[in-house]
Amino acid sequence: MPAVGDYPLPKFTFLVEWNENSRMGFTEVSGLDFETEVIEYREGNSRKYNKLKQPGLTKYSNVTLKRGTFEGDIDFFNAWKETYFFQEGNQTGSKFRRTVTIKMLNESHEPIMVWTLENAWPSKIQSTDLKADANEVAIESMELVHEGLIQQSV
Repeated sequence: MPAVGDYPLPKFTFLVEWNENSRMGFTEVSGLDFETEVIEYREGNSRKYNKLKQPGLTKYSNVTLKRGTFEGDIDFFNAWKETYFFQEGNQTGSKFRRTVTIKMLNESHEPIMVWTLENAWPSKIQSTDLKADANEVAIESMELVHEGLIQQSV
């Protein structure tokens, strides 16, 4: 599909859908990348003095979500707590692995690019650092591991 428009897309308007019923607001999403590992092979009687290269397994990076810390809001901790003993359910019966959808939005707040994380679960929660002379917002982060990344243009 050819490029549309006269300028690149701004990256400051996006939406993260945590599951079917809830959305969490974030200030930053990073780690939406993947790579195919390379398998190198050379037979001993090959006339070429180099290795053959072929595609191997696909490796997905962990996705980091950052947001401001609000009083009384411990949603990150509660999401991680479900995975603490790798229990596949809690009192409500929901599984801790979930589909997470990240949407880049245009000026009209319509999705134009969508990334879907398959079987994602939080592996790391990082609370804000505390600094007496800082003049900034408290930021917490959650690192998600996942088993697949699907990118599509809308």
